Amino acid sequence: MAEEEPCAVDVTLRVIGGRWKVLILQDLFTGTRRFSEIHRAVHGITQKMLAQQLREMERHGIVNRLVYAEVPPKVEYSLTPLGKSLWPVLMAMHKWGLEQLAATGNPAPSPRESGPQAADLPGH
Repeated sequence: MAEEEPCAVDVTLRVIGGRWKVLILQDLFTGTRRFSEIHRAVHGITQKMLAQQLREMERHGIVNRLVYAEVPPKVEYSLTPLGKSLWPVLMAMHKWGLEQLAATGNPAPSPRESGPQAADLPGH
């Protein structure tokens, strides 16, 4: 029996799915961040979970981790070009979410709760 080709949507969900990754990406779309900055921006995430999510995103090639050789160590996270290419995907999800809220009669969340905005991306 021949192996089936992976579903492209499944691949995308494995890379950015879950409760936290989109929120981490949202913060990283505004620029390079240190661990503590991301931790403060992503409300409710534990340090352990943030570290795990960042490692997974680094392994998938969408986040870059830069360690500076100093004491105490300084570590910065940024999006790779592949990570930056997720912008239209997140914007499509954002648009769909707003349409879903309107269709169900739910009020739109505040800008911070509603996901990335075009103005959040440097150069826009």
